[in-house]
Amino acid sequence: MLIALGASPLSAQAQPAPVSAAVEEGSGPYPAVYESDTSLPNHVVYRPRSLAALGATKLPVYVWGNGGCSADGTSSRNHLLEIASHGYLAIAAGTIPPAKDAAPAAAARPPQGPPPGQLKAATATSLLSDAIDWAVKENGRKGSPYYGRIATNRIAVSGWSCGGLQALNVAPDRRVNTAVIMNSGFFTGNSSPIIGIENSKDTLSRLHRPTLYVLGGKSDIAYENGMDDFRRINHVPAAVINIPVGHGGTYMQPHGGVGTEVVTRWLDWQLKGDRKAASSFTGADCGYCNDSRFTIERKKL
Repeated sequence: MLIALGASPLSAQAQPAPVSAAVEEGSGPYPAVYESDTSLPNHVVYRPRSLAALGATKLPVYVWGNGGCSADGTSSRNHLLEIASHGYLAIAAGTIPPAKDAAPAAAARPPQGPPPGQLKAATATSLLSDAIDWAVKENGRKGSPYYGRIATNRIAVSGWSCGGLQALNVAPDRRVNTAVIMNSGFFTGNSSPIIGIENSKDTLSRLHRPTLYVLGGKSDIAYENGMDDFRRINHVPAAVINIPVGHGGTYMQPHGGVGTEVVTRWLDWQLKGDRKAASSFTGADCGYCNDSRFTIERKKL
């Protein structure tokens, strides 16, 4: 039985049975929680608190690699709770650190890893693929609280910094409908300064669906890598948005800040077919074309 802090017990028959959960969050129509699930070790699941509130609406999937490839699956929880509250199943690699179960989301801080050349990924890229496998399996498993509730044909992979590299490596999976790469991009050359992370610009040629980069402007240490990726992608629709906040992004701001607003609209377009969301990115007079908060560049949109 799920008991979310600040909420009432929910029907065990209608809801997952998590190991632990958090206060509901997000500004979308479906207040969200995060939790661990015994059927998916080494992951944190973010979802609408009430699955019944979705009615017949199915949940598209948003798979996430953490900043620093850390094993803290709650390190970007403001971002992930916000997305889940708009009717998505978000799954992050990693676990819930015990001390954070009841911590305010606003207390989160960007992960501070060692410098390039000394960083070792604490999570394997394969965890993102495992999350997709699990979502597909749960959707078809009778008795699962997610039975028939997941849109397994609408899947996004995403991640921040090192986690963005993980997402790039999983994006060629034919089940993936879009990739969202945040404050990240393959390093120039084909060698990786991060132990356990594959780095090859050649992987970009295997992207097969629309791809969005969200970078932090010229002060972002991943700016040159991400912009080089974007320049190389010419075979699928792509966009890059630069928010002038540096490498730390807006993940820790309430509801994940403007970066999460942008990602939510992209997902609503790519995974839900929302025409209003599409208008933020498409057309000569797109909604984001003259937005003073950031810049946008586009290809084939």
